[in-house]
Amino acid sequence: MKKSSASKKTASAKGAAAEKAPVEKAAAEKPAAKKAAAKKPAAKKPAAKKTAGKKAAAKKAAPMKRQAPAKKPAVVPKKAAAAVKGVAPAKTVAAEPPRGESRTALVRRARRIDRELAEVYPYAHPELDFENPFQLVVATVLSAQTTDLRVNQTTPALFAKYPTPEDLAAAVPEEVEEILRPTGFFRAKTKSVIGLSKALAEDFGGEVPGRLEDLVKLPGVGRKTAFVVLGNAFGRPGITVDTHFQRLVRRWRWTEETDPDKIEAAVGALFPKSDWTDLSHHVIWHGRRICHARKPACGACPIAPLCPAYGEGETDPEKAKKLLKYEKGGLPGQRLKPPQAYLDAGGKPAPPLGAG
Repeated sequence: MKKSSASKKTASAKGAAAEKAPVEKAAAEKPAAKKAAAKKPAAKKPAAKKTAGKKAAAKKAAPMKRQAPAKKPAVVPKKAAAAVKGVAPAKTVAAEPPRGESRTALVRRARRIDRELAEVYPYAHPELDFENPFQLVVATVLSAQTTDLRVNQTTPALFAKYPTPEDLAAAVPEEVEEILRPTGFFRAKTKSVIGLSKALAEDFGGEVPGRLEDLVKLPGVGRKTAFVVLGNAFGRPGITVDTHFQRLVRRWRWTEETDPDKIEAAVGALFPKSDWTDLSHHVIWHGRRICHARKPACGACPIAPLCPAYGEGETDPEKAKKLLKYEKGGLPGQRLKPPQAYLDAGGKPAPPLGAG
């Protein structure tokens, strides 16, 4: 009996222990499960780091693509660039001055360009036909908004009929208009040339004055026209700031000014006064023959190594040669009666008005 009761106690103890074991095991498994659950998000963190690493690598790699050198510098018109909202306008080739160029370096570069052009165009001259100061001042007024060639084709008939200021001052406006019609804006130009002829006849004895302050008082005569007359009819230095001159000095970054009077002052400060007239001829000739407004012939330009805007036009030498105008391209110049030096250098006279 004692043994059976003892065995019962042992059996009951074993049963209790057996029942308690699953509970304890479950209790022990719960913290383990919590720990495992807590560890699961931690396991995802390395993946996030990898993604962040890829993004960072992509960001670092992106600028390398943008910085890849282009084969040809692009010129984006300001209007086209500004039309896209939220996008900064692209810079043109000649938007910035040469980096680190001092005033002294600018003066040296500008004067070297002029010396190079003087060698290319040793026969540079005013491209308006004239025989005296009166013809030159009239022809220069007529050259506004048209070519020198068109003026040269028109003035022979004008000066044949009205050879002196007194003759043109007494002319019938309608008859003058008919002669000047090919030059464009012929009514306004007729008014100007008759007006300046009257002023010359009444105020200056029929003679063209040789002073700037007197010339600019004449109808239709501004500083540009006055300097053309002073430099080429009287031998007095002056800078002629026409559209070609403005375009080129800005391409060469001699100045950032846009007002003709300010351009005249800025460029004049780079050169001795004695060089001003010839400088004007060199720059204007280069603008008409090689450094054109729309398609500069960069590949055929003799001053390409000195030009900050190189690449704005055609750089292939063979293609650039096809863009050359006037005597450099084997074509006639602007004058019907050019100087002999121009003809000796291979230049050709322009055809008269109406010639095939």
